[in-house]
Amino acid sequence: MQSTQQATPPSSESVEERLVTFSYRGRLFLCRAERLDDQTYRPVVVCRGASPGEGDIELPADTDNASYGTEAEALRHAEQQAMRWVHDRTEGAQGQA
Repeated sequence: MQSTQQATPPSSESVEERLVTFSYRGRLFLCRAERLDDQTYRPVVVCRGASPGEGDIELPADTDNASYGTEAEALRHAEQQAMRWVHDRTEGAQGQA
């Protein structure tokens, strides 16, 4: 798993937001922690299209506890969610072969 972190430019409405990009089993993911209020963050995961012309996919929330007390917790959950998403799709494909 390769991981890089980069700060995205702050918008006029929010403070600086961190974007974590990493690849896992051939898929590229963009993870960020969306600030909901002064105390909570929501993990957001986007899977980049695997080939030209294939659109990006924003993964749906995978838990009822969709908010976390720190940006780091939300980012950690986003990375784990991305890996589970890949496993859910690759394990089924292997079982069909």
